[in-house]
Amino acid sequence: MIPEKSKRVSLASRPHGKPERNDFQYEEVPVPEPENNQVLLKTIYLSVDPYMRGRMSNAKSYVEPFQLGEPIEGGAISQVVKSNSSRFSEGDYVIGILPWQEYCIASEKEVRKVDPSLAPLSSYLGILGMTGLTAYFGLTDIGQPKEGETVVISGAAGAVGSAAGQIAKIKGAYVVGIAGSDEKVEYLTEKLGFDKAINYKTCGNIKDALKEACPDGIDVYFENVGGEIGDAALSLLNKFARVPVCGAISAYNSTEGDIGNRVQTVLIKSSALMKGYVVNDYADRFKEGASQLGKWLSEGRLSYEETITEGFDNIPEAFLGLFQGNNLGKQLVKVSDTE
Repeated sequence: MIPEKSKRVSLASRPHGKPERNDFQYEEVPVPEPENNQVLLKTIYLSVDPYMRGRMSNAKSYVEPFQLGEPIEGGAISQVVKSNSSRFSEGDYVIGILPWQEYCIASEKEVRKVDPSLAPLSSYLGILGMTGLTAYFGLTDIGQPKEGETVVISGAAGAVGSAAGQIAKIKGAYVVGIAGSDEKVEYLTEKLGFDKAINYKTCGNIKDALKEACPDGIDVYFENVGGEIGDAALSLLNKFARVPVCGAISAYNSTEGDIGNRVQTVLIKSSALMKGYVVNDYADRFKEGASQLGKWLSEGRLSYEETITEGFDNIPEAFLGLFQGNNLGKQLVKVSDTE
């Protein structure tokens, strides 16, 4: 039964510093009929991700900012409930960048089918989706770990970090993860097979802790966090080290700018490569990455965790929890059950 109205979440105001609940606005909008080459979608899972914080600011970036009064959008798994497209039938499951809305209209070109018989639907937003691909390309194309090298991952218990660390282990590296709780440290070492893990909140001096965990220095530093953790890791780089810069979550809510060490001398002395990237830089290679991730997953060489928040009304809380480290692995919101 398709309702007449659908809830959506819009951006009510641009956050100053850390986003708050009142930066989000709930509205009800009519559920429209699909026109030619369109489908009506019922949202099953929504992905909430740290990069969305940047889109809440009206600043130039690699992607357009969210507009005030308009729905926030992100990765979503949905089910086709009405089709006016020859490409899709009612009941099909699709993935796309879609609005935070219970029901929405999409063009047939905006979504693609996913097969729940091959993998759980939620995994297409995580290990088999953008987060897995982000880890894969950053680690294999920029990091290029070699057998026996030391790889350090910050934000290691998150969706990208946990995948990057496992890929580094597949490549034969010695892997050290940095996370924010003893539970996450245990998860990294006991379940994912990291060689060492550091709780940055309780280790005291992070540089000393990294020195102890990485007696041979650091060959690849996969950067998700920035700040003091990034400064400490960069100071321990070996000759010809590589630094894929995937994120800098420590600075996303800063109101004073990101202040830290100058990296030029470090990079010159180590002849290191430090390169920022976004996953869409590799759009023409997504099929390659997804195929390899799927193979490793089927072979049992990759595993993943999901933190799933239930209910459309709890989307903002799930998003805000990312900046408190509440999630283990991929943070999703389950909006509804499948038909």
